[in-house]
Amino acid sequence: MSAPLAFAELAAGYGGRLTLDNISLEFPKGTLTGLVGPNGAGKTTLLRAALGIVAARHGAVQVAGRPLADWSREGLARQLAYLPQKAPPQWPVSARRLVALGRLPHRPQFAKLSQADARAVERALARCDAARFAARAVDRLSSGELARVLLARALATEAPVLLADEPAAHLDPAHQLQLMELLCDEAARGAAVVVTLHDLALAARFCDRVVVLDRGRVAAVGPPGDALDAAILRTVFGIVPWNGADGARPPIVPWQRL
Repeated sequence: MSAPLAFAELAAGYGGRLTLDNISLEFPKGTLTGLVGPNGAGKTTLLRAALGIVAARHGAVQVAGRPLADWSREGLARQLAYLPQKAPPQWPVSARRLVALGRLPHRPQFAKLSQADARAVERALARCDAARFAARAVDRLSSGELARVLLARALATEAPVLLADEPAAHLDPAHQLQLMELLCDEAARGAAVVVTLHDLALAARFCDRVVVLDRGRVAAVGPPGDALDAAILRTVFGIVPWNGADGARPPIVPWQRL
């Protein structure tokens, strides 16, 4: 396994329940991978297994070609930037200070931000359209503004792998498009980007490849047109895609920002 992040025959779960079973996947650099599936399919568990938060019961996880167990916590934090699904701030710091936490893996404990750190923070704020409220306390941000700040914190790490768990959940349509453009940009700069999504339109529109999980197993993997074909949509998601044949109105799919 030579990809920045790879799993081989991974099995993992919680308590006596197995959430993932026999997962073998590689996430190559320069690629935006959408991780989709019904609720409870194992998407979040897969990201948490990559970080060692959920221990593997069987199989292997490798980061940058090395077993997960070989990495120190600091070294792993420089390799994998993680945007969790639910991560409310615990104290009312400014948005800028929260984003600066993304630079912790790059400096000694208690050290001040270097000029390089400060530049990375400002770049991340600007890219997420969050610079204009960077001085505001995070407990005074809307859910959408906070989501953009948390994404900026992950981007500020500038890690070779970015794991984002449902980052579009609290964003309006324009910022959902901006989010996906940012993730595409991260992949273009060479990062391996993995994003969990419930919006299949966003996955099909922006992702280079899609991994479909179903009940803890890989149901499909490949380009969006293959991984999200009509058979998979029926079998895994229990839905019939719209094809325009019944005369109904087409769905509104946000496509481009002004």
